[in-house]
Amino acid sequence: MERTQRKQHTEITFIVPADHTCGPVSVVGDFNDWRPGVHPLVERPDGCRAVTVKLPSSQRHQFRYLAHGDHWFNEENADGHEGRRP
Repeated sequence: MERTQRKQHTEITFIVPADHTCGPVSVVGDFNDWRPGVHPLVERPDGCRAVTVKLPSSQRHQFRYLAHGDHWFNEENADGHEGRRP
């Protein structure tokens, strides 16, 4: 996960490494009403998959990744992990 601070928002780039073989993946969180497929990760030339989302800088957000086969997983580099959301 990478963060870029802008004047009015923060750009978060969610990244799944190339060696994480899980098929199609989307980032699902409170910023997209937990709707799968709204923010799909796209493969990069190096094989990893990523998507960038603009979020308000002043808020904390919850999210998880959803992969093919209803496989949910966490971002290991997130600021924290609270309970189990979908």
